[in-house]
Amino acid sequence: MRHETKNVIARLQLPPSIFRFLPLLLALISPIFLPGCGVKSSPVPPETVYPAAISDLRASADPTGINLTWSRPMHNVSGHSLRDLGGFVVLRGEGNQPLQPLVELPVTDQERFSPQRTFSYVDSETRVGNRYRYEIVSHTIDGYTSAPSNAVEFARVRPGKSLNPQKPATPPPLPTKPPQ
Repeated sequence: MRHETKNVIARLQLPPSIFRFLPLLLALISPIFLPGCGVKSSPVPPETVYPAAISDLRASADPTGINLTWSRPMHNVSGHSLRDLGGFVVLRGEGNQPLQPLVELPVTDQERFSPQRTFSYVDSETRVGNRYRYEIVSHTIDGYTSAPSNAVEFARVRPGKSLNPQKPATPPPLPTKPPQ
């Protein structure tokens, strides 16, 4: 019986043209047997992975310019935790001019246990007496950008003396005689 099996295999010689189509045939059949990408959740539409817009941008005077402060966006627009914040782009407009990118500030604390919660930037390229508008856009490492933050407007003023200078309090005089 073993001899018969050997003869049958020897008689089944495939034509050489079949070997040309073998890679194509394997390419068409292999996706059926390969597992998926390994992600156990449903696909997420791209519009839900954008960082939530910053809503607490503030501007204040600084001796060297205008100080901007804001809080880190902790969630994306769908409400899920934002773990891949890549950085911020500060936008500035002088007077009524349109907003233009001023500087990009990278964020590098994605792997830290306790990431930085507040950020600040001092715009030292301002002129005293001019009015400036600011917005901030955050972005993920993958390049998804948020909507612009709340807008703030600030006029740079010349640093000077405080309007309410505080005098050191003078202590009352000590009694010279003990009370009787």
